[in-house]
Amino acid sequence: MPASPAPHPVDELLPPPKLLAYGLQHIAAMYAGVVAPPLIVGTAVGLSGGELTVLIGAALLTSGLATLLQTLGVWRIGSRLPFVNGISFAGVAPMLSIVKQSHPGQALPAIYGALLIAGAAAFLAAPWFSRFNRFFPPVVSGTVITLIGLSLFPVAAGWAQGGNPAAADYGSASNIALAGGTLAVVLLLNRFLRGFLGSISILLGLAVGTLLAIPFGKTDFGALGKVPVFSMPSPFHFGAPSFQLGAIISMLIVMLVSMTESTADLLALGEIVDRPADERTIEGGLRADGAATVLAACLNGFAATAFAQNIGLIALTKVRSRYVVAASGVILILLGLFPVAGAVVSVVPQPVLGGAGLALFGTVTASGVRTLTAARLDESGNLLTVAVALGFGVLPIAAPNFYAHFPPLVQTVMNSGISAGCLVAVTLNVFFNQLGRRGDDTAPEAELPRERQIAAH
Repeated sequence: MPASPAPHPVDELLPPPKLLAYGLQHIAAMYAGVVAPPLIVGTAVGLSGGELTVLIGAALLTSGLATLLQTLGVWRIGSRLPFVNGISFAGVAPMLSIVKQSHPGQALPAIYGALLIAGAAAFLAAPWFSRFNRFFPPVVSGTVITLIGLSLFPVAAGWAQGGNPAAADYGSASNIALAGGTLAVVLLLNRFLRGFLGSISILLGLAVGTLLAIPFGKTDFGALGKVPVFSMPSPFHFGAPSFQLGAIISMLIVMLVSMTESTADLLALGEIVDRPADERTIEGGLRADGAATVLAACLNGFAATAFAQNIGLIALTKVRSRYVVAASGVILILLGLFPVAGAVVSVVPQPVLGGAGLALFGTVTASGVRTLTAARLDESGNLLTVAVALGFGVLPIAAPNFYAHFPPLVQTVMNSGISAGCLVAVTLNVFFNQLGRRGDDTAPEAELPRERQIAAH
């Protein structure tokens, strides 16, 4: 009997201990990003500590459900790639604006009503939006992947300084030293460990960094005794959804931005795992974003989107199984149902996350540079496309208030370096390589799959 062919690494089912360890690494990389939006919005609304716990638990639960939908898939929903979904940070500023314009007790119902409409619209628009795949050759996808990494460095820097700018020790030498020590541990472990232990160097580095932080008083175990052990979600806990035109328009824009970022992230992930994302994959991924956002609106969560930092983790560890990410989805669900378990994860100090984040996010940037090696940068049009798109993408990082006097629509799109850079790269690529051309040899689309293969190796 001939041996059956080995499954693609994306479809490889690993033993349970490895699934758990690798899944925990993904949780460590994304946890702060999931809980930050509900913390910010809940505080702005004026929720009590108990109500904030409900909001954070819902964010964890719905992120886990969205991740399962992406990795395992149902019908034509889900990319079936190791694609981690979490809470979109693009929605924070518009939601804060809704809070300011709403009467007490009406902000969250207005937000959830708008998310119901925006999520359904994203689900229906996925087949149309996925056809943009041909506008993402290596010159575009490489630029966007690079920007994903660059745009995450401020997150790592904020973590390394302590996470809370209002804290007295924010940016202190001890915080930065702890971040540097964690980074050193990660590098040493990655250099000298092999096999399974080497591939979980990030998780081990976080554990060692947390232990190093204890003598300096940087870890807080007190939170473990202040949260309930188990909590079931209650749909529309904060009231029945209301539908306000302004809020709906804001959330539609947020979903458009999220879909743009998810498309770019799917293309980046496809390159990294050696399974290029085609039109159907992107359609399934965007459908999952929309469906998960509708579900989140019902269960007190927020808009679902891709988490780029986890793409960096996959690039760094080279563990490509979608079942590993599905395991992280299960862990997220448990964290949402058992708040005390989520509090254990939150014990990891922010500076420790920052040190590991520098390695993770730098890996994403390096993956983008690798993809750009197949983009024929010797052609002036491609070189200018990369240069200008990177400029627009870095602008919100270098000058956060650059668009402060522009209309809210412009701010929502352009203050996301990934979205701004992606839109500029797509536009300039069309201008230089596609506009007015009829199959000449300067930008043959038939070569793009081969270019992507070169970029992925």
